[in-house]
Amino acid sequence: MRILTTALLGTLALTASAQQHPRDPDIHDPDTLAWWHTTEALSNDSMEGRDTGSAAYQRAAEMVAERFKAAGLQPAGEDGSYFQTVPMHEVAVDAQGTSFDLARKDGSHVALSFLQEITVGNPDEYLTAGSGALTFRGYCGKDAMAGSDGKPNIEGKIVVCFGTQRAGLPTGAERANLARQGAARGLINVDDPYFSIEPPRWPAAYARFVTLHPTEGVRIPRSSRAPWPMLPIMRLSAESFAKLIAGSGQDAAAILKLGGAKQPLPSFEIPATLAVKMHVTERELSSPNVLAVFPGSDPELKDEYVVVAAHLDGYGFGTPVKGDNLYNGTLDDAAYVALLIQMADDLHAGVLRHGGLHQVSFVQGAGSVGPPLKSDVLAPPKRSIVFCAFTGEEKGLLGSNWFVAHPTVPLAQMAADVNLDQLRPLFPLRILTAEAVDDSTLGATARAVAAPLHIEIRPDAEPERGLLRRADQFPFLRSGVPAISFIFGYDPGTDAERRYREWYQVRYHRPQDDLTQPMDFQAATSFNVFFYRLVETIANGAKRPEFLLGSPFAGKAH
Repeated sequence: MRILTTALLGTLALTASAQQHPRDPDIHDPDTLAWWHTTEALSNDSMEGRDTGSAAYQRAAEMVAERFKAAGLQPAGEDGSYFQTVPMHEVAVDAQGTSFDLARKDGSHVALSFLQEITVGNPDEYLTAGSGALTFRGYCGKDAMAGSDGKPNIEGKIVVCFGTQRAGLPTGAERANLARQGAARGLINVDDPYFSIEPPRWPAAYARFVTLHPTEGVRIPRSSRAPWPMLPIMRLSAESFAKLIAGSGQDAAAILKLGGAKQPLPSFEIPATLAVKMHVTERELSSPNVLAVFPGSDPELKDEYVVVAAHLDGYGFGTPVKGDNLYNGTLDDAAYVALLIQMADDLHAGVLRHGGLHQVSFVQGAGSVGPPLKSDVLAPPKRSIVFCAFTGEEKGLLGSNWFVAHPTVPLAQMAADVNLDQLRPLFPLRILTAEAVDDSTLGATARAVAAPLHIEIRPDAEPERGLLRRADQFPFLRSGVPAISFIFGYDPGTDAERRYREWYQVRYHRPQDDLTQPMDFQAATSFNVFFYRLVETIANGAKRPEFLLGSPFAGKAH
């Protein structure tokens, strides 16, 4: 009955997708069209954004499991199933009952709007209410936090910092540690509006914080824990900075401009106090990874595994943007769970069709078009392939961390991980940025696969964003498994860069990442081809991938 119900849900999802997205996509390749239909089924409104721990996420997980089963993949979860339960604990700050009251010395009060102007980090083990006088300390380095005697002079105050991500300046962790050491009541990071690499986005969807639940012992209730004598780390929009420092005689716009240019910043007292009150709720929950395996064909290599992974979770319902409160997560990351499903279907058919290469022309160089390529009929891969649809990525790589800590196939026998996360086929595919490209032999393999397809593989040109550590490849790298991931790349000043930046400004972690956004389906086909060939090459390679000398991940124990 469960199988019939799940199948019916999948049919209803496809029907809803067709009703919502009536345009016939300009897709000429059958594999790509099938991939897009699965993307529609996973990210139409009926899937409600697949938030971790929600009923909608569970529906999506059951759909993925049924598709893996239909494709002939063997279960690789717990107890002979396709699921691996990931236990979690959630701490949420509810808008109702939460306030940020700015009291000025003239007796006036101004409210800062939660999730629109100000938000908080995880309040677990921090104070949920408190107040303090405000002081601005520039980048909040060690010297800025101290008085004329060199000792911290921020005790009991809420310290306001320019929240830089730029190299050579104090990091967020360093600012927080200095605030604690100085017995500050709280810390507010003001957005850097000039950090165009990844501009700050408002509103915040919500303030929900999910962590892996401890598997040993009993979690101590909040009421019994000794809280930090600090409020949670707060974040303020750049637009609200002037409101915060009003009456100080300082020019907010000038300070932000100096900070954006890494110039020296002043320190000054703000003639106001901030009173913070949060309504915090907690609950236990669980959410499954979906795991399956396609067995290898080689007697000696089949016990080694190539992991292919994408994250199934999204943000669900959140703060409305332009009247829409559903964060569908189409390219982040439903489309790439759909690609795993499509690859499973093609493996089951006995043909890695490479996206129907006989129908696709690939762009070469600066605009020339190459000849069509022929489809290949391939034998099953020599190494086994583990398909992973992870939960909780958006909450901190929870599903992938849990899988690496509790592997359902031996960690020491994982030969490689290829992670798919928000590739974004918005413009022709000529360049792929690869994370960890110079850490293992996977980088050379990727370049060799990409060259005949006229795709250039480049290292990350914007390491300040920390993308290496922000996606599901990182737990594998940290545990000694060579891993690689990709993002569509561009040359500076091109239309491709404009589209790339626009996506981050308008769609990233917003409701606008949905089925109506502009797509370059030929570019999607081109990437799908590359991905299939890369996995095939790794799975059939005579030599197992290995870390390069000098990589910080080399020598990590499994």
